[in-house]
Amino acid sequence: MLFAARSAVALHRLLDVLPVFEGDDRVERYFTLVPGSEFGVGALAAVGRAGGRTIPWDEARGRAFDLVVAASPKGELSELHGPLVLLPHGAGYGKTLPGEGSGGAPSGLDRAYLTSRGRPVAALHALAHPSQVDRLAVESRAAATVTTVTGDPTLERILESAVLRPKFRAALGTGGRRLVVITSTWGPESLLRRRPSLPAELLAGLPYDAYQLALVAHPNEHSERGALQFREPLRPALDAGLVLAEPHEEWASVLVAADVVISDHGSTALYAAALDRPVIAAYDGGRELIPGSPTAELLAGSPRFAGPDSVGAALAGHRPGAARARTGLAFAHQHEALARLRASVYPLLGLDPPAWPAVPRLLPVPARPAGGPGAFAVRTRISGTEVRVERFPDRVGPDGHFLAAESGSAGRRHEETAGLLYRRSPGEPAPHAEGRSAERWLLDTLADHPACQTAGIILSPELCLLASRSGPPLAARIEQSRQDGTAYLPDPAAVLCGLHAWRPAPPPEFTCVTGGRANRVRLAPATPAELARTVWAGP
Repeated sequence: MLFAARSAVALHRLLDVLPVFEGDDRVERYFTLVPGSEFGVGALAAVGRAGGRTIPWDEARGRAFDLVVAASPKGELSELHGPLVLLPHGAGYGKTLPGEGSGGAPSGLDRAYLTSRGRPVAALHALAHPSQVDRLAVESRAAATVTTVTGDPTLERILESAVLRPKFRAALGTGGRRLVVITSTWGPESLLRRRPSLPAELLAGLPYDAYQLALVAHPNEHSERGALQFREPLRPALDAGLVLAEPHEEWASVLVAADVVISDHGSTALYAAALDRPVIAAYDGGRELIPGSPTAELLAGSPRFAGPDSVGAALAGHRPGAARARTGLAFAHQHEALARLRASVYPLLGLDPPAWPAVPRLLPVPARPAGGPGAFAVRTRISGTEVRVERFPDRVGPDGHFLAAESGSAGRRHEETAGLLYRRSPGEPAPHAEGRSAERWLLDTLADHPACQTAGIILSPELCLLASRSGPPLAARIEQSRQDGTAYLPDPAAVLCGLHAWRPAPPPEFTCVTGGRANRVRLAPATPAELARTVWAGP
């Protein structure tokens, strides 16, 4: 059989249906690149990463196959020999591309690509919902005669992996924060093209200890611009902690981990809603969104994006089941798509289907983001024995009451101007490691950085040492907070920020509030054993 792809996103959809044929040694799997797409380079790279056996287009169209599978009807698929199966290219068929095909027709259901000389080009067109059959019949009665409703294999994979949400969030370093995911389709009406500074604006408006931000961009954006050009405009946001999901598989893992999604008119919004994540609509209108489509209905019923405050409002106003209910016309036969697809395509192969079930492959654990902000603009507010701390990445954030920088992660400019300079103690010394006592590091840091008023060392999630220009070194012990059976520890660096705000004489016991959570902190003079702890140089 032959998998024929024009773009990376089409190839990714084809890979999601591999479990239909999994374990069947009667089937030989080949891949080819259908020419004619400006995003073909991305497709070739995706095939390479998947380890697929590729054959050139000229060879593919000169051979006969028992089955040809594609996720886009565009390109010269009629030149291939073998029964063609078309799979869903995205969710909802809610987007039209002006100047392409029949004009106004849904991309993927356009009669201009689905028939040739009045006859369907496909032997089977698999769709995700019966309403899509009705929509296709409006475009082409002939094409509608070869449809079957199987459900959406990509959604099936996402739903199967939803139980891994805690593992995905741990890998991303989300912790007790809310994960905000921006999703952007491709083209001139996409969110990233219209609001390229949005990631940086959100990072500047959402406190770091309350929110984590991720971006899911359409694979065509990665393919069209190339990795360098795609990333460079986002560099300030990436340096400030933005998580950029890889376009194959990882985007879906990040979506599973999300708490709230800000989306344009791309189909990813429907997958987020199917997971019952609140969706914030950030599409400014245009010619691409098809009125009455599932995507249009979802966005119309979602709160509008009106700045960073929209995030908290959407989370507070979300009701369980409300988002999922708005996907009713997009997805049918949930948890059955692979089984139904197998039952439909094996007769075309002339084979009995395997006896074992077709099981969705679990999504991969997302990669841990590299590094994070090295310096923060910090705002604090003291009331009685409580201090509230809000940190914003200095690269994009608003002005704060003081600057806090992490030694070894921040650059020279930040280290020389930070009022609070701290470091994290690595767990294991590197080979041939050099180190200093904790006391020596604290005193040297204050001596070497005239602007620094507080130096701190994070020894563990629950223990920090700090020194100021007045008074002896102190040890701060952070207590866990518990709510509904869940324990929470803040980033100790945020607690050091709270201590710095109380200089020169913090109280012996206080409450530090970060990200809306309160933790008790107890202070005492650092013991000789604590000050003698070796602080190793290292990453």
